[in-house]
Amino acid sequence: MSAAPDVTAGAVPGARISTGNREADLVMGGGFLPNSINIVMGEPGTGKTLFAEQLLFANADGGRPVLYLTTLSEPLGKVITYLQRFHFYDEAKLGTAVVYEDIGAAMAQDGPGALLSHIRTAIETLGPKLIVIDSFKVIHDLSSSAREIRELISTLGGLLSAYATTTILVGEYCLEDIARYPEFAVADGIVEFARQKRTTTDERFMRVSKLRGSSYLEGLHAIHITADGVQVYPRLISPPIPSEYQISDERIGTGVRGLDDMLGGGLRRGTTSLVIGPTGSGKTTLGLQFALAAAAANEPVLYVNFQENPTQLGGILNTLDPTGNNGRPELHFLYASAVELQIDRTIVEMFQLIETYKTRRVVIDAVGDLAMAASDQQRIHDYLYALVQRFTVGGITALLMLEDTAQGPLGSSAPATAFGRLSYLCDNLILLEVNRGKRLRRYVSIYKTRGSHHDDKVHPLRITASGVHVE
Repeated sequence: MSAAPDVTAGAVPGARISTGNREADLVMGGGFLPNSINIVMGEPGTGKTLFAEQLLFANADGGRPVLYLTTLSEPLGKVITYLQRFHFYDEAKLGTAVVYEDIGAAMAQDGPGALLSHIRTAIETLGPKLIVIDSFKVIHDLSSSAREIRELISTLGGLLSAYATTTILVGEYCLEDIARYPEFAVADGIVEFARQKRTTTDERFMRVSKLRGSSYLEGLHAIHITADGVQVYPRLISPPIPSEYQISDERIGTGVRGLDDMLGGGLRRGTTSLVIGPTGSGKTTLGLQFALAAAAANEPVLYVNFQENPTQLGGILNTLDPTGNNGRPELHFLYASAVELQIDRTIVEMFQLIETYKTRRVVIDAVGDLAMAASDQQRIHDYLYALVQRFTVGGITALLMLEDTAQGPLGSSAPATAFGRLSYLCDNLILLEVNRGKRLRRYVSIYKTRGSHHDDKVHPLRITASGVHVE
């Protein structure tokens, strides 16, 4: 037998075991704790096995190997076949840095005790720094009594804790199993994977339920399975308020003739404005003019769109600005179909683009689509509140478009229902209206500008080939 690697050395203080995904590490406060026992749970098809394999390859760095043990779940050949479809898979590491072993036959013949025997041998010969057991829940099917399971869990916990080895126990557990099965009592970390079925598409989520001695980001975090593996999109939270935080007095133009005068000279830097109006009132055109004004001032701007597809939006844009893409290099786009829209994923991608391009202005057309994509009203409220706070603290000037399908009559003192729900979130409220008589007439009014004077009159708004402008 070869000399066993030194696996009794203590972990580096503050070190973490990366999951292989930056956002998942963010959720977990850096990753799994070294030398810990963790459970990754969820129903079939939620992504838990892929998450564990992604973690293995991310930590196969040429030092101590990582070990994947498959029990009476999927055959090892099938596991490897599906694994080859993902970008993180590295065939050169297979069999050396990453070791896969099937112990299903041994467990079927000798019972759960075969698992303990195999792990002892692996620690002595390989000294793995990571061990994944998939599925661990199978021990409940093979054990003859609850006492046998508890003794096995106790022995396994002591064995693994004696060595510098981080263990991931993967299983098709449900929430009720947490209080029922003894392995959850010895686990240092519990990560849940879940799926919510919707009419057109399913949403997958990750939640950290326990991470002993460590902080983590609570709640549901969306996940998406791609060729890169499990991608995690942390839920949006409000940013910490800087001690020297101040709202700028600088004014920036909207790009709409006459609107800046109504706003007392333009929008204050770092404020968020809600533009509400029915279909055909000019919301998208106004948002594009705002974006083009930023690009003309050499200021990076991001246009987030769920309405028109890129071809449709490009046609409108070229009408407003015939210079084409070469004349607006500071203008960037993020498009997501309203049908396939996943709020967490979209918001994470949006802030990644904001960071990449050092964006100072953002247009979202329209926030109503985000509300439709959210699973409940409280969730969209929390997201929108955190979104506005992040824009404000980051000094980003934002326009949020909202489709108003319940608009009151022109001149009514009571705003539309959606207007009332979101009004307190934003600094400026701009209302677009359409009077459908013998001839369509459009109007614009300013309901609110926080900390600033504004024109309180209703003004006619015209849409021409060059865009919208206030008469």
